Amino acid sequence: MEPVNGGSVQIQNENGSRKLPNFLQSVNMKYVKLGYHYLITHLFKLCLVPLMAVLITEISRLTPDDYHQIWLHLQYNLVAFILLSALAVFGTTVFIMTRPRSVYLVDYSCYLPQASLQVPYKKFMDHSALIDDFNESSLEFQRKILERSGLGEETYLPDGLHCVPPRTTMAAAREEAEQVMFGCLDKLFENTKINPKDIGVLVVNCSLFNPTPSLSAMIVNKYKLRGNVKSFNLGGMGCSAGVISIDLAKDMLQVHRNTYAVVVSTENITQNWYFGNKKAMLIPNCLFRVGGTAVLLSNKASDRRRSKYKMVHTVRTHKGADEKAFNCVYQEQDDNGKTGVSLSKDLMAIAGEALKANITTLGPLVLPISEQILFFVTLVWKKLFNAKLKPYIPDFKLAFDHFCIHAGGRAVIDELEKNLQLSLTHVEASRMTLHRFGNTSSSSIWYELAYIEAKGRMKKGNRVWQIAFGSGFKCNSAVWVALHNVKPSVSSPWEHCIDRYPVKLDF
Repeated sequence: MEPVNGGSVQIQNENGSRKLPNFLQSVNMKYVKLGYHYLITHLFKLCLVPLMAVLITEISRLTPDDYHQIWLHLQYNLVAFILLSALAVFGTTVFIMTRPRSVYLVDYSCYLPQASLQVPYKKFMDHSALIDDFNESSLEFQRKILERSGLGEETYLPDGLHCVPPRTTMAAAREEAEQVMFGCLDKLFENTKINPKDIGVLVVNCSLFNPTPSLSAMIVNKYKLRGNVKSFNLGGMGCSAGVISIDLAKDMLQVHRNTYAVVVSTENITQNWYFGNKKAMLIPNCLFRVGGTAVLLSNKASDRRRSKYKMVHTVRTHKGADEKAFNCVYQEQDDNGKTGVSLSKDLMAIAGEALKANITTLGPLVLPISEQILFFVTLVWKKLFNAKLKPYIPDFKLAFDHFCIHAGGRAVIDELEKNLQLSLTHVEASRMTLHRFGNTSSSSIWYELAYIEAKGRMKKGNRVWQIAFGSGFKCNSAVWVALHNVKPSVSSPWEHCIDRYPVKLDF
């Protein structure tokens, strides 16, 4: 073996020679990029070092007479000194009073249904076959979707859908909502030792089930929340509504001092199962499963020590002005009057456009200056000189340590893994959540965060990017920073099975 021109490696054998790729050059380029990133990121500090050295040197040269002259100068200009001091105090006070209040994530709880509600593939297909509404073509279609979905054998469906025929009454739907919401909240209040009467803001999101009284009113009634609680009930906002609820709670915590906000994210399946044969409307049957989460937020400085995370950013993107985006996830009736949610074939392309718009806003907030410079220079070069030059894709792995991508389906995770150039470890939490719990809609990003914690990977200072997609069409992001090495919460949904994960997925 010997080097040849160009730095590649040549292997001699009986059949001649062949060249291997220049791995050394790719490794060198990696370190060049890391060095560039470090230099640009710490450029201000590096420039500050010689300035500080000069300042310290000059101060060390001052004599006692110099200090005495400075003191005399201040005495002769006492009025100016007092005015400047008062102005500094006033400016500091205004800054402290008007700056955004820090929002802390004290803890959260994910709902774990009872084992009797698990729905393996065979049980799903057997029950579907017993329902007269599905023809043979629809049953075969559902079987193929299940096999390719990325879901495992332990996902959950509500009790009403385990009955034959299915029990899809209003009472059954309320029962599902109560089990999920109250199950999350009971664990959250138990783990945090918070008195429900201390809750000042309550936000509930559920897209497809909006009874009267509302879901938020059900919680107020159950836990006897105080009469002046700021209560919100969000409906019809899809799988990204969890981040919308967090953003709303954050805004409320900027207005109301020293209080707690609870965000409950769930979806109700009982009355939203599709009993028809339109294939675009059968896909949700195969993907959506029972799940929910309750999140406790605080703006109290005293809660910082016990909180898991601090909120850094929320960014919301809405593409509803575009007709295709608006209609790509659409609840409607088929030709036979059966109600369901139809998924367009353009869904992934529309999601890609929404993602691009979202990260265009998020990027300048989170990316290191080194990545922003590279992106800007590439963009200018492309506009001025070479229209065929590929745009530079910023490396979001330099901004985030963990990624919680909405577990909407295998295709969603695959596309984000490819477009953001993520590793298998970065998307592991999303794939395993989809496998273990299915698509739990707006709560899926919290099951993923719980997975990362259960694996012991969340360290102090780590940044987490939660990103979700939903009908409308919307793409929303939330960014958190870990305040310490985060341990999983008591009664984590993963505590009984984390040792079995990650599992190997065969597609």
